[in-house]
Amino acid sequence: MNSISHIIKQAKANPKRIVLPEAGDLRVIEAASLISQQGLAQVILIGNRYDVSQLADSHNIDLSNVEIENPEKKGGQSENAEKYIDALFQARQHKKERIKKSGHKNLTLDQAREQVADPLIFAALKVISGDADGFVAGAINTTSDVVKTALQLIGMKPTCKLASSFFLMQHDLAHQAIQGTAIYADCALVIDPDAEQLASIAIASADSAKNLAGLEPKVALLSFSTAGSAKHAHVDKVIEAGTIISQKRPDITLMTEVQFDAAIVANILKQKAPNISVDAPANVFIFPELQSANIGYKIAQRIGGVNAVGPILQGLKHPVNDLSRGCGVQDIVQLVAVTSVQACSNENRI
Repeated sequence: MNSISHIIKQAKANPKRIVLPEAGDLRVIEAASLISQQGLAQVILIGNRYDVSQLADSHNIDLSNVEIENPEKKGGQSENAEKYIDALFQARQHKKERIKKSGHKNLTLDQAREQVADPLIFAALKVISGDADGFVAGAINTTSDVVKTALQLIGMKPTCKLASSFFLMQHDLAHQAIQGTAIYADCALVIDPDAEQLASIAIASADSAKNLAGLEPKVALLSFSTAGSAKHAHVDKVIEAGTIISQKRPDITLMTEVQFDAAIVANILKQKAPNISVDAPANVFIFPELQSANIGYKIAQRIGGVNAVGPILQGLKHPVNDLSRGCGVQDIVQLVAVTSVQACSNENRI
């Protein structure tokens, strides 16, 4: 199954309002034009209208159906700016007790006005004010900045305690040991999860596989050990995570503590772990920590020729997704389509 094609089709059927706050980047402008032409989302670019239009015109990019909002006072500030200033001020007021305990001063109205000029903050405020359904950034901003803004302003779903991420990995080449779409997690956010956090990442990724990618999730908790072949604290963590998942979500099909080759090749799994009843290949791969996950997906992408879409964030109240600063135009287009479909899923759960 090609889940990316599935997502594109879903996005076209119900396009959502997605904000791109990095309108000073040519890749973002070109992607906005393509997204609009393909009907994947209603794009809102954040930037100076004149500067964005000039850049688009100089490269023959059509933005006639793309909305542009300016968060700054100069160059025709958005009519929504005052509303967002108040929204930011009120959001910070609600955190007054926590701020007081930490010894920090509360945000003033003037400071709120200054911060709203930041395109990332402006984008998040559009979402929490109901004027947009999600935002995508990271072509210019770091993952840290994007995620920090999302956590501070968008916040977590009430049912989630941990924000994590995954990549949609599309395996379409004949030489690849698995075919179709798989999920790799967590490749971008949680550096060294404990057993409870690893279980949370696995559960969220299984749900994302089903709700976003249309997969019937089969989860593999990856390790350098398969079925007790090695003894180490790192292996113990993976085994404990499997126990937690089985207790919390017995509905999830799960391979606990398997090496990657066993998780994808049926004969190897049978040879190494004949007592594991789940058949290979898995389609949701949970790495034990960020370092191995990040290395793993990049090897698959750059050497194996796997199409990687993400990182896609999970656990937030509203969809926010992060681009790599080395992204191409098509990467942005695909991630906006994902964000639009995530917004639809959010609506369906309300």
